Amino acid sequence: MLRKIRITLAAVMFIGITLLFLDFTGTMHHWVSWMPKLQFLEAILALNVAAIVVLVVLTIIFGRIYCSVICPLGVLQDIFGWFGKKAKKNRYTFSKAKSWLRYAFLVLGIACWFLGIGVVVQLLAPYSTFGLIATNLLQPIYQAGNNVLAFIAEHNDSYMFYHSNIWMRALPSLVIAIVAFIILFFLAWRNGRTYCNTVCPVGTVLSFLSRFSILKIHFDADKCRNCSLCSKNCKAACIDYKTHSVDATRCVVCGNCIENCKFGALRYGFNKSNGRPDKPADSSETVDSSKRSFLLSSALLTTAALAQEAKKTDGGLAEIEDKVAPERQTPLTPAGSLSAQNMAKRCTGCQLCISECPNEVLRPSSDWLHLLQPVMSYERGYCRPECNRCSEVCPTGAIKPISHEDKASTQIGHAVWVKKNCIPLTDSVECGNCARHCPVGAIEMVPSSPDDKESPMIPAVNENRCIGCGACEYLCPARPFSAIYVEGHEIHKEV
Repeated sequence: MLRKIRITLAAVMFIGITLLFLDFTGTMHHWVSWMPKLQFLEAILALNVAAIVVLVVLTIIFGRIYCSVICPLGVLQDIFGWFGKKAKKNRYTFSKAKSWLRYAFLVLGIACWFLGIGVVVQLLAPYSTFGLIATNLLQPIYQAGNNVLAFIAEHNDSYMFYHSNIWMRALPSLVIAIVAFIILFFLAWRNGRTYCNTVCPVGTVLSFLSRFSILKIHFDADKCRNCSLCSKNCKAACIDYKTHSVDATRCVVCGNCIENCKFGALRYGFNKSNGRPDKPADSSETVDSSKRSFLLSSALLTTAALAQEAKKTDGGLAEIEDKVAPERQTPLTPAGSLSAQNMAKRCTGCQLCISECPNEVLRPSSDWLHLLQPVMSYERGYCRPECNRCSEVCPTGAIKPISHEDKASTQIGHAVWVKKNCIPLTDSVECGNCARHCPVGAIEMVPSSPDDKESPMIPAVNENRCIGCGACEYLCPARPFSAIYVEGHEIHKEV
């Protein structure tokens, strides 16, 4: 019963979070945008007290169910491990906890976060790693399937599906995603939860709490026949059948051991050992498994109370010829991020805002100091003032929720005119695209020669009004470099 409940709830969480990354229409976050906010590290960075309290209470009561139910990377490892089980049954074995290794990774992650070396934190964080894999490897497959359906629908005069552009946002993020996928698949296929119990800093923090969890899996020594099936099916390698002990700091309460025990020697219930090796159970003690299962499922399902309001979707623009990105002195970060410093401090590089951006503006940074964190560039679209989807889905507070009205008055950068690229001067033709399409009226066309009103008209930028949306840069017809581009601001301000 325990295993079935765990699999059902894990499937709901995993499918919901995965679809949130894959969906490019902006539909899924109406329903499941609360799920990323339940991720432990992201809740801490966002100072989401409600989520932190829920996760701590769940762990103290039920043990490390977070790792097997709520964390998408944990569930993904279970999927990888399932393939290993098909190859060879009963392949696991008990091993002592490598505490020195997991504490070393935890200290490394904390130290790098305080030192501002975000890339290390991003590579260690489980939700960020899953987001990297989902955005770079799974979303293109999802989009390709959608495009096939769109092609079929188009030939049947149906508009049920529409074409989605598949493009590589950044080569480093793709390479890292492939490497992470291979490593995780190998570790989970071969040894189960090796990553969770040696590398993952979230798992290490939760292990401190699960040591004192009220409900644990433990032995009834009178029923045990030392057949070792429990140890051979424990993907956390935390069951020592010889001493009848279960390491609660590593156990993820998956229920595999209980299901595989043929003698009913293992059970999930109250235990007074507080993380120490289990004492032989009193054979007279009985457990109402149905009530306990109901309690577990009810407690986990209450997390749905953190669901957020539904948001609006946004359209895009017709494709135009590709451009080359300009050399910006200061990177552009989305409205709501407040400053480049806030983005660097809070962002875990989970890629959710990047996968959700409908205008193809956000992409992972290739700067090693801020690797995988989102930056803005306007070769494929511009940041429309009426779109705030990235601020709606960010689980860490790196991009704080911002209304359409506030975004339209937030200056994230300012436009800079490049004389040598401007078509009216280089090709002697009229243009004015930048002025016509500026949503805030920050650009006007003026004579290139103040003394000659008949001279070619060129753009003049009012920096005090410009919000840095990039409409001018994107729609500028100059190639390969735009004649006008947006320079970022370290700190955003209102205009």
